[in-house]
Amino acid sequence: MIGTIIWAIIAGAIIGSLARLLMPGRQNISVWATIGVGIAAALIGGVLATWLGVGTTEGVDWIRHLIQVALAILFVAIAARLSANRPEARRAAR
Repeated sequence: MIGTIIWAIIAGAIIGSLARLLMPGRQNISVWATIGVGIAAALIGGVLATWLGVGTTEGVDWIRHLIQVALAILFVAIAARLSANRPEARRAAR
């Protein structure tokens, strides 16, 4: 159980970081938001890949990981847009 939680945090950090690296421009979100987005994308992407029948394959599950990173990019874009609409972010941008 604790191993699963630790693995979700590590995978979430990696997937969220990859998403931020692949997105053009600057994303004004925190490290914790990046990890949270990555964890959500990893979980939802894993379920979606399993539903599509590509969740577990021999070797590295490249299709599952691509789905997870694509979802993380989408979630990072949403989080960046939501954080840009906060009054504190508008004041800091001036």
